[in-house]
Parts: sequence; structure tokens; C-alpha cells
Amino acid sequence: MKHDIENRADIDHLMREFYSVAITDDVIGYIFTDVAKLDLEHHLPIIGDFWETMLFRTGDYARHGRNPLMVHGELHRKEELVPEHFQRWLRIFRGVVDENFAGANAEFIKFRANTIANRMTQYVGELSVESD
Repeated sequence: MKHDIENRADIDHLMREFYSVAITDDVIGYIFTDVAKLDLEHHLPIIGDFWETMLFRTGDYARHGRNPLMVHGELHRKEELVPEHFQRWLRIFRGVVDENFAGANAEFIKFRANTIANRMTQYVGELSVESD
């Protein structure tokens, strides 16, 4: 039986599972590997802090001084990010959550991921309009 996302170890597990799928995905994998040139060992603790802050309000993400919109804006300037990219990211994210966890926190993280995907789609759309 699956358990809920209860702590940082669960978040770290979720992130490792998510990235193992996402970086090999035929739609968005290249964004991680070729565009962002993602160093997973460096990125996993940062993204773990992000989701830990989202779920458990630790505030740990703030110490990185990063803004997710700005990070994705920089990526968008290198390679146009389109709604399909965020939809695929969300589909993979939700699937990995569902495969590994069940409970209120699992539902909440999927809800937050949906909100984030929608906001990122809107933001890169605004960037595209500005550059036209």
C-alpha cells in the first residue's frame, strides 16, 4: 500500500523518480539535457527545497535566491517553451506521484504542480509576446 508524502526523504524519492522519467522523455527530455544541461546532483537538493517549502512551508527554498519564473524565462530565451512542454511535465509529474504516493499531501503536490504548470505557460506566453 502506498503512503502519503510525509517528509523530505519522500520528496527526494519523488524528485529522483520524476527526473528519471522526465530526462528521457521524447517531448521534454532534451530541455533538461541539451538546453538546461541539468546537473541533477546539484539540482535535486534545490528542487527538493522548493517542494518541501510548497508542502511543509519550511522556507528552505528562499535561501537559494532563485525565482522559478526567472529560471524558466532564461530557458525560454534559449529554447522556446510552449504549452505542450508544461502539459507533458505535468502529466509526468502527476503520474510519478500517483505511482509512488497516495494521500492528502500527494493530492496537494499535484494541485500545486498544476498551478505551477499553468503559471509557467502563461509566463512564457507573455515573454513570447514581448519579444515579437
